[in-house]
Amino acid sequence: MRRVSPKLVFHLRKLHTKNPLPLVSGTFDHYLTRPAKPHLKSCSNIQSLLFSDVSSYSFNAPPSRNLNTLGDSVAQSASQISSRQRKIKERSEIEEAFESSKSIDEMLTAFKDMEESFEEKDLGLACLKIGLKLDREGEDPEKTLSFAQRALRIFEDNDIGNSGSEFSLPVAMTLQLLGSSSFSLKRFNESLGYLNRAKRLLSRLEGEIPHYADQVFPISHAVHYELFNVKTALGRREEAIVDLRKALDIKEKIFEEDSKELGKTNRDVAEAYVAVLNFKQAMPFCLKALEIHVSHLGNNSVEVAYDRRLLGVIYTGLEEHEKALEQNQLSRRVLKKWGRSTDLLRAEIDAANMQISLGRHDEAINTLKGVVQQTERESEDRALVFTSMARALCNQEKFPDAKKCLEIACGILDKKERSSPLAVVEAYMEITTQYETMNEFETAISLLKRALSMLERLPQEQHSIGNVSARIGWLFLLTGKVEAAIPYFEDAAERLKESFGPKHFSLGYVYNNMGAAYMELDRPQSAAQVFAYAKEIMDVSLGPHHSDSIEACQNLSKAYAAMESYPLAISFQEKVVEGWEGHGQSAQDELDEAVRVLEQLKGKASTQISQALLDAMPSFPDNYTPVSAESPESANSVIER
Repeated sequence: MRRVSPKLVFHLRKLHTKNPLPLVSGTFDHYLTRPAKPHLKSCSNIQSLLFSDVSSYSFNAPPSRNLNTLGDSVAQSASQISSRQRKIKERSEIEEAFESSKSIDEMLTAFKDMEESFEEKDLGLACLKIGLKLDREGEDPEKTLSFAQRALRIFEDNDIGNSGSEFSLPVAMTLQLLGSSSFSLKRFNESLGYLNRAKRLLSRLEGEIPHYADQVFPISHAVHYELFNVKTALGRREEAIVDLRKALDIKEKIFEEDSKELGKTNRDVAEAYVAVLNFKQAMPFCLKALEIHVSHLGNNSVEVAYDRRLLGVIYTGLEEHEKALEQNQLSRRVLKKWGRSTDLLRAEIDAANMQISLGRHDEAINTLKGVVQQTERESEDRALVFTSMARALCNQEKFPDAKKCLEIACGILDKKERSSPLAVVEAYMEITTQYETMNEFETAISLLKRALSMLERLPQEQHSIGNVSARIGWLFLLTGKVEAAIPYFEDAAERLKESFGPKHFSLGYVYNNMGAAYMELDRPQSAAQVFAYAKEIMDVSLGPHHSDSIEACQNLSKAYAAMESYPLAISFQEKVVEGWEGHGQSAQDELDEAVRVLEQLKGKASTQISQALLDAMPSFPDNYTPVSAESPESANSVIER
């Protein structure tokens, strides 16, 4: 089974501190005002569009309910006018106190006064503003959710948001805030519902009231960014990338072409593609981020170093290890200059892994010996160093030394399972690969089961559960425990399909191995079905001429041959021959074997046809004597009869 090293995704998470992508929901104070149409192209970042003075947007949103409206111009007594003026003045002072509040405590104190003087229907925007402030500080998502729910209830009771007016913007912000706070509370499905409602409302506003598009864009940008986070947490990573791409599209409308603000978002998209192991799609976004950051910040900036390190990960995924090492060296040079010791240490571990991939094992070991001296005794980084060293030693077949390194790594990781479960799981995935190399399959399976139990407590890691289940199934298949392998393959297929979509190449490999298990159990019909799934997926994701797609076709041929469906087996085997012919001299051995199997199948098909013809011939009595052409007497006798 083809595997992409878990190191790729692990080191991607460590490129810089950003997990998950920033939720920018708490940046909407601008929309509690009635500003002039903003000049979007001149703004330096998204937040400058969203923050502004809030004093000019009244709390009771519909114009007909404005606090300063005195009602019908009916003649009143002087005492009545005086009383009303005093009341308006008091409310104005309370409103001003709320507007001028700096801290959340000041806002809450002023809000208590507002509750005594204002009707509930007039408090929607105040509740929203408090919710946004709480969300930005990130300390109490339950309280944030409570204020957001109250704001939405007020808006809905006043029928705000259904009229297609500018007052739908606070409703959209409230829905986005509800999505953000629900996400913080790990109520992912609720969060998704609120954010989808916000997205639909903003889409309608943009279409019905074009001159409000510029005000809609920043809110829509935040909604799509958070949809990316929520769908990622739910394991729906392919869908999540669509929302992240949409956020980038919106940002491109807000800022000048090649603006500095677009650099980081391009890198975010590249990282998202790397997380689903789609390195080809990641490449253009990473290169764009690098181009923008070099243009604005120069080659020696930290942002450029991060871009280059990510580019190294992408080149590694594409198995272009020399290019990966070149980008890594450029990145390390800058990180060292800026004193980014933690990032530099990780980059040096990356460099050692690239050297191992290039077969430069002694060089990699020397690199790691230098790095280990910079790590703390019980740190995750130290565990990673010993894991990489074990990999180099395994490749040199120095198995006793490799085992010692892995034991040290596992000893450190065992103490980190509660504090850093995801990092530990990813390290265990890499360690099990080394144990597989040394044929220590039981140890590998034990570690993977341990990783699986840790992942099951992390709802956002469905794709990781799928990957681990696939690995366990593979090892059971490899060690002859075929019946035990099937449930793990089935679980892996279900989770990976949900996470990455039905055509992701990882799903193709799971189906391929599941088919092999069915063949071992003498269930060729079941095998043919899943081999067909594997071939369809690989043809789409890798192309029909990829070696793994050809192998899937070969497996289909084997399954039909086992069912003695030789015409179908021959048809698929002919495609196998065709496929290897396209690879030229580099695949001559594979081509010769494919031709041999094809001729063998044709022979079996011919024998099957001959036998079928014989079986179709009429049967004769035991005493039947065939007529001989050399015995005319016998012929005449037959005619007479």
